[in-house]
Amino acid sequence: MIDLDDMRLFVRAVTDGSLSAAGRELGLSPAVASKRLTRLEQALGVRLLQRSSRRLSLTSEGACYYERCVSILADVDEANAMVGRGQMEVRGALHVSASLDLGRQYIGPLAAQFTEQHPELRMRVSTSDAMLDVFEHGVDVAVRSGAMADSRLVSRRLALNYRVLCASPGYLRRRGTPASTDELEHHACLMLHRPGRGILPWMLQTAEGPKPMRLDAIITTDSGDLMRELAVAGHGIAFKSIWDIATDVEAGRLVPLLTQSAIQEAHIYAIYPSRDFLPARIRLFVDFLLERMREREGTVLGLLGMKV
Repeated sequence: MIDLDDMRLFVRAVTDGSLSAAGRELGLSPAVASKRLTRLEQALGVRLLQRSSRRLSLTSEGACYYERCVSILADVDEANAMVGRGQMEVRGALHVSASLDLGRQYIGPLAAQFTEQHPELRMRVSTSDAMLDVFEHGVDVAVRSGAMADSRLVSRRLALNYRVLCASPGYLRRRGTPASTDELEHHACLMLHRPGRGILPWMLQTAEGPKPMRLDAIITTDSGDLMRELAVAGHGIAFKSIWDIATDVEAGRLVPLLTQSAIQEAHIYAIYPSRDFLPARIRLFVDFLLERMREREGTVLGLLGMKV
Protein backbone atom coordinates (compact mmCIF):
# COMPACT_ATOMS: atom_id res chain seq x y z
CA MET A 1 0.00 0.00 0.00
CA ILE A 2 1.41 3.38 -1.05
CA ASP A 3 1.25 6.10 1.63
CA LEU A 4 -0.10 9.37 0.23
CA ASP A 5 2.21 11.31 2.54
CA ASP A 6 5.19 9.55 0.95
CA MET A 7 3.82 10.51 -2.44
CA ARG A 8 3.51 14.14 -1.32
CA LEU A 9 7.10 14.10 -0.11
CA PHE A 10 8.28 12.80 -3.49
CA VAL A 11 6.34 15.46 -5.41
CA ARG A 12 7.60 18.22 -3.09
CA ALA A 13 11.20 16.99 -3.42
CA VAL A 14 10.95 17.16 -7.22
CA THR A 15 9.37 20.62 -7.06
CA ASP A 16 11.94 21.98 -4.59
CA GLY A 17 14.89 20.11 -6.07
CA SER A 18 15.86 19.05 -2.57
CA LEU A 19 14.72 16.16 -0.39
CA SER A 20 15.80 17.85 2.84
CA ALA A 21 13.94 21.07 1.91
CA ALA A 22 10.83 19.04 1.09
CA GLY A 23 11.15 17.27 4.42
CA ARG A 24 11.38 20.56 6.32
CA GLU A 25 8.22 21.85 4.65
CA LEU A 26 6.42 18.70 5.73
CA GLY A 27 7.89 18.73 9.25
CA LEU A 28 10.33 15.84 8.69
CA SER A 29 13.99 15.58 9.53
CA PRO A 30 16.40 14.83 6.66
CA ALA A 31 16.89 11.28 7.95
CA VAL A 32 13.15 10.59 8.16
CA ALA A 33 12.56 12.14 4.72
CA SER A 34 15.23 9.88 3.22
CA LYS A 35 13.70 6.80 4.85
CA ARG A 36 10.23 7.74 3.61
CA LEU A 37 11.45 8.14 0.03
CA THR A 38 13.31 4.82 0.23
CA ARG A 39 10.13 3.19 1.52
CA LEU A 40 8.19 4.54 -1.47
CA GLU A 41 10.78 3.27 -3.94
CA GLN A 42 10.84 -0.15 -2.29
CA ALA A 43 7.06 -0.37 -2.42
CA LEU A 44 7.12 0.43 -6.14
CA GLY A 45 10.16 -1.69 -6.90
CA VAL A 46 11.87 1.09 -8.90
CA ARG A 47 14.23 4.00 -8.27
CA LEU A 48 12.45 7.31 -8.66
CA LEU A 49 15.27 9.76 -7.99
CA GLN A 50 19.00 9.78 -8.50
CA ARG A 51 20.34 11.46 -5.36
CA SER A 52 23.70 13.14 -4.83
CA SER A 53 25.03 15.71 -2.38
CA ARG A 54 24.35 18.50 -4.89
CA ARG A 55 21.18 17.68 -6.80
CA LEU A 56 18.23 15.39 -7.42
CA SER A 57 17.33 14.08 -10.86
CA LEU A 58 14.33 12.04 -11.94
CA THR A 59 14.77 8.61 -13.46
CA SER A 60 12.59 7.80 -16.48
CA GLU A 61 10.27 5.83 -14.18
CA GLY A 62 10.31 8.72 -11.71
CA ALA A 63 9.30 11.23 -14.39
CA CYS A 64 6.25 9.16 -15.38
CA TYR A 65 5.32 8.56 -11.73
CA TYR A 66 5.67 12.27 -10.91
CA GLU A 67 3.14 13.27 -13.59
CA ARG A 68 0.53 10.87 -12.23
CA CYS A 69 1.26 11.73 -8.59
CA VAL A 70 0.56 15.42 -9.26
CA SER A 71 -2.80 14.49 -10.78
CA ILE A 72 -3.69 11.98 -8.05
CA LEU A 73 -2.84 14.36 -5.21
CA ALA A 74 -4.81 17.14 -6.87
CA ASP A 75 -7.80 14.77 -7.05
CA VAL A 76 -7.45 13.96 -3.35
CA ASP A 77 -7.18 17.63 -2.39
CA GLU A 78 -10.17 18.47 -4.55
CA ALA A 79 -12.27 15.69 -3.03
CA ASN A 80 -11.35 16.82 0.49
CA ALA A 81 -12.19 20.43 -0.36
CA MET A 82 -15.52 19.40 -1.88
CA VAL A 83 -16.55 17.52 1.27
CA GLY A 84 -15.07 20.04 3.68
CA ARG A 85 -16.68 23.12 2.14
CA GLY A 86 -19.66 21.54 0.41
CA GLN A 87 -18.78 22.96 -3.00
CA MET A 88 -16.94 22.04 -6.18
CA GLU A 89 -13.74 24.08 -6.36
CA VAL A 90 -11.46 24.13 -9.38
CA ARG A 91 -7.91 23.76 -8.13
CA GLY A 92 -4.77 21.69 -8.65
CA ALA A 93 -3.05 20.93 -11.98
CA LEU A 94 -4.65 20.38 -15.38
CA HIS A 95 -2.67 19.10 -18.39
CA VAL A 96 -4.35 19.79 -21.74
CA SER A 97 -3.08 18.78 -25.18
CA ALA A 98 -4.20 19.88 -28.64
CA SER A 99 -2.95 20.04 -32.21
CA LEU A 100 -0.82 23.06 -33.12
CA ASP A 101 -3.59 24.88 -35.00
CA LEU A 102 -6.36 24.17 -32.49
CA GLY A 103 -4.05 24.88 -29.58
CA ARG A 104 -2.80 28.20 -30.93
CA GLN A 105 -6.11 29.57 -32.15
CA TYR A 106 -8.62 28.20 -29.66
CA ILE A 107 -7.54 25.92 -26.81
CA GLY A 108 -4.63 28.03 -25.55
CA PRO A 109 -6.64 31.27 -25.36
CA LEU A 110 -9.62 29.47 -23.82
CA ALA A 111 -7.35 27.81 -21.23
CA ALA A 112 -6.07 31.26 -20.28
CA GLN A 113 -9.64 32.53 -19.86
CA PHE A 114 -10.51 29.51 -17.70
CA THR A 115 -7.54 30.07 -15.36
CA GLU A 116 -8.58 33.72 -14.94
CA GLN A 117 -11.89 32.44 -13.59
CA HIS A 118 -10.17 29.86 -11.36
CA PRO A 119 -6.94 31.34 -9.93
CA GLU A 120 -6.13 28.24 -7.85
CA LEU A 121 -5.80 26.13 -11.01
CA ARG A 122 -2.41 25.53 -12.66
CA MET A 123 -2.80 24.82 -16.37
CA ARG A 124 -0.28 23.15 -18.69
CA VAL A 125 -1.05 23.29 -22.42
CA SER A 126 0.84 21.00 -24.82
CA THR A 127 0.53 21.63 -28.56
CA SER A 128 1.71 19.03 -31.05
CA ASP A 129 0.45 17.47 -34.26
CA ALA A 130 1.72 14.12 -32.92
CA MET A 131 -0.96 12.02 -31.22
CA LEU A 132 0.22 12.05 -27.59
CA ASP A 133 -0.69 8.99 -25.55
CA VAL A 134 -3.01 10.32 -22.86
CA PHE A 135 -1.79 7.89 -20.21
CA GLU A 136 1.91 7.92 -21.04
CA HIS A 137 2.12 11.73 -21.01
CA GLY A 138 -0.22 12.35 -18.09
CA VAL A 139 -2.76 14.28 -20.19
CA ASP A 140 -6.00 15.15 -18.42
CA VAL A 141 -7.87 16.46 -21.48
CA ALA A 142 -6.89 16.04 -25.15
CA VAL A 143 -8.71 18.08 -27.80
CA ARG A 144 -8.61 16.25 -31.13
CA SER A 145 -10.37 15.97 -34.44
CA GLY A 146 -12.01 12.55 -34.39
CA ALA A 147 -13.16 10.36 -31.49
CA MET A 148 -10.91 7.71 -29.94
CA ALA A 149 -11.82 4.02 -30.06
CA ASP A 150 -10.40 3.24 -26.60
CA SER A 151 -12.61 1.94 -23.80
CA ARG A 152 -10.35 3.62 -21.25
CA LEU A 153 -11.20 7.05 -22.68
CA VAL A 154 -14.31 9.21 -22.76
CA SER A 155 -15.00 11.27 -25.90
CA ARG A 156 -17.28 14.29 -25.73
CA ARG A 157 -18.02 16.18 -28.92
CA LEU A 158 -17.26 19.88 -28.67
CA ALA A 159 -18.08 21.00 -32.20
CA LEU A 160 -18.95 19.83 -35.70
CA ASN A 161 -15.96 20.02 -38.03
CA TYR A 162 -15.00 19.10 -41.59
CA ARG A 163 -11.74 18.93 -43.51
CA VAL A 164 -11.87 20.85 -46.75
CA LEU A 165 -9.61 21.65 -49.67
CA CYS A 166 -8.40 25.25 -49.71
CA ALA A 167 -6.01 27.56 -51.53
CA SER A 168 -5.13 31.25 -51.62
CA PRO A 169 -6.79 33.63 -54.12
CA GLY A 170 -3.36 34.27 -55.63
CA TYR A 171 -2.75 30.57 -56.28
CA LEU A 172 -6.18 30.18 -57.87
CA ARG A 173 -5.57 33.15 -60.17
CA ARG A 174 -2.29 31.58 -61.35
CA ARG A 175 -3.35 27.95 -61.60
CA GLY A 176 -7.12 28.04 -61.91
CA THR A 177 -9.82 26.64 -59.63
CA PRO A 178 -10.36 22.85 -59.78
CA ALA A 179 -13.92 21.99 -60.81
CA SER A 180 -13.69 18.36 -59.63
CA THR A 181 -11.42 16.05 -57.66
CA ASP A 182 -10.14 14.62 -60.95
CA GLU A 183 -8.41 17.92 -61.68
CA LEU A 184 -6.37 17.86 -58.47
CA GLU A 185 -3.59 15.83 -60.07
CA HIS A 186 -2.76 18.89 -62.17
CA HIS A 187 -2.31 21.11 -59.11
CA ALA A 188 0.41 21.71 -56.52
CA CYS A 189 -0.65 19.71 -53.46
CA LEU A 190 0.52 20.26 -49.88
CA MET A 191 0.24 17.06 -47.84
CA LEU A 192 0.87 15.76 -44.34
CA HIS A 193 3.63 13.27 -43.62
CA ARG A 194 3.63 11.15 -40.47
CA PRO A 195 6.65 9.15 -39.23
CA GLY A 196 6.03 5.47 -39.79
CA ARG A 197 2.93 6.14 -41.91
CA GLY A 198 4.32 8.12 -44.82
CA ILE A 199 2.27 10.67 -46.75
CA LEU A 200 -1.34 10.68 -45.59
CA PRO A 201 -3.87 10.49 -48.45
CA TRP A 202 -6.75 12.93 -48.73
CA MET A 203 -9.98 11.08 -47.94
CA LEU A 204 -12.36 12.92 -50.28
CA GLN A 205 -16.01 12.45 -51.11
CA THR A 206 -16.46 11.58 -54.79
CA ALA A 207 -19.35 10.44 -56.98
CA GLU A 208 -18.37 6.87 -56.06
CA GLY A 209 -18.26 7.65 -52.33
CA PRO A 210 -15.31 8.31 -49.96
CA LYS A 211 -12.05 7.85 -51.82
CA PRO A 212 -8.43 8.12 -50.59
CA MET A 213 -6.49 10.26 -53.04
CA ARG A 214 -2.74 9.73 -53.14
CA LEU A 215 -1.45 12.68 -55.11
CA ASP A 216 2.04 13.78 -56.09
CA ALA A 217 2.72 16.30 -53.33
CA ILE A 218 4.90 19.28 -54.16
CA ILE A 219 5.61 19.78 -50.43
CA THR A 220 5.05 17.43 -47.49
CA THR A 221 5.30 18.36 -43.82
CA ASP A 222 4.50 16.90 -40.40
CA SER A 223 3.06 20.25 -39.27
CA GLY A 224 -0.54 21.18 -40.00
CA ASP A 225 0.23 24.76 -38.97
CA LEU A 226 3.06 25.04 -41.50
CA MET A 227 0.81 23.56 -44.18
CA ARG A 228 -1.75 26.30 -43.52
CA GLU A 229 0.96 28.98 -43.79
CA LEU A 230 2.20 27.52 -47.09
CA ALA A 231 -1.34 27.54 -48.47
CA VAL A 232 -1.85 31.16 -47.37
CA ALA A 233 1.44 32.06 -49.08
CA GLY A 234 0.10 30.64 -52.36
CA HIS A 235 2.28 27.54 -52.67
CA GLY A 236 -0.53 25.06 -53.30
CA ILE A 237 -3.77 23.38 -52.24
CA ALA A 238 -4.10 22.01 -48.71
CA PHE A 239 -6.67 19.74 -47.02
CA LYS A 240 -7.42 21.39 -43.70
CA SER A 241 -9.95 21.51 -40.89
CA ILE A 242 -12.38 24.37 -41.45
CA TRP A 243 -11.76 25.40 -37.82
CA ASP A 244 -8.04 25.71 -38.53
CA ILE A 245 -8.54 27.99 -41.54
CA ALA A 246 -11.69 29.86 -40.45
CA THR A 247 -9.92 33.15 -39.67
CA ASP A 248 -8.01 32.93 -42.98
CA VAL A 249 -11.23 32.34 -44.91
CA GLU A 250 -12.95 35.22 -43.11
CA ALA A 251 -10.00 37.49 -43.95
CA GLY A 252 -9.93 36.40 -47.60
CA ARG A 253 -6.52 34.73 -47.33
CA LEU A 254 -7.88 31.25 -48.19
CA VAL A 255 -10.79 30.00 -50.30
CA PRO A 256 -12.56 26.66 -49.57
CA LEU A 257 -12.79 24.44 -52.67
CA LEU A 258 -15.29 21.79 -53.81
CA THR A 259 -17.27 22.24 -50.59
CA GLN A 260 -20.33 20.42 -51.95
CA SER A 261 -18.45 17.16 -52.33
CA ALA A 262 -14.78 16.97 -51.33
CA ILE A 263 -15.08 17.24 -47.55
CA GLN A 264 -14.40 14.82 -44.70
CA GLU A 265 -16.00 14.65 -41.25
CA ALA A 266 -13.48 15.43 -38.51
CA HIS A 267 -15.57 16.54 -35.55
CA ILE A 268 -13.72 18.01 -32.56
CA TYR A 269 -13.78 16.04 -29.30
CA ALA A 270 -12.57 16.48 -25.76
CA ILE A 271 -10.98 13.17 -24.76
CA TYR A 272 -10.12 12.25 -21.19
CA PRO A 273 -9.53 9.12 -19.08
CA SER A 274 -12.64 7.36 -17.86
CA ARG A 275 -12.95 7.74 -14.08
CA ASP A 276 -15.61 6.99 -11.50
CA PHE A 277 -14.80 10.31 -9.84
CA LEU A 278 -14.23 13.00 -12.46
CA PRO A 279 -12.38 15.95 -10.91
CA ALA A 280 -14.23 19.25 -11.05
CA ARG A 281 -11.36 20.89 -12.94
CA ILE A 282 -11.76 18.41 -15.82
CA ARG A 283 -15.55 18.41 -15.90
CA LEU A 284 -15.87 22.20 -15.70
CA PHE A 285 -13.08 22.84 -18.21
CA VAL A 286 -14.72 20.53 -20.76
CA ASP A 287 -18.06 22.26 -20.11
CA PHE A 288 -16.32 25.61 -20.65
CA LEU A 289 -14.77 24.46 -23.94
CA LEU A 290 -18.14 23.15 -25.15
CA GLU A 291 -19.91 26.43 -24.38
CA ARG A 292 -17.25 28.63 -26.03
CA MET A 293 -16.80 26.47 -29.12
CA ARG A 294 -20.54 26.16 -29.68
CA GLU A 295 -20.65 29.98 -29.72
CA ARG A 296 -18.21 29.93 -32.66
CA GLU A 297 -19.53 26.81 -34.40
CA GLY A 298 -22.30 28.47 -36.44
CA THR A 299 -19.93 31.05 -37.90
CA VAL A 300 -17.30 28.44 -38.80
CA LEU A 301 -19.76 26.05 -40.48
CA GLY A 302 -21.36 29.00 -42.27
CA LEU A 303 -18.11 29.34 -44.23
CA LEU A 304 -19.04 26.02 -45.87
CA GLY A 305 -22.65 27.05 -46.39
CA MET A 306 -23.78 24.81 -43.51
CA LYS A 307 -26.14 25.51 -40.64
CA VAL A 308 -25.81 24.10 -37.12
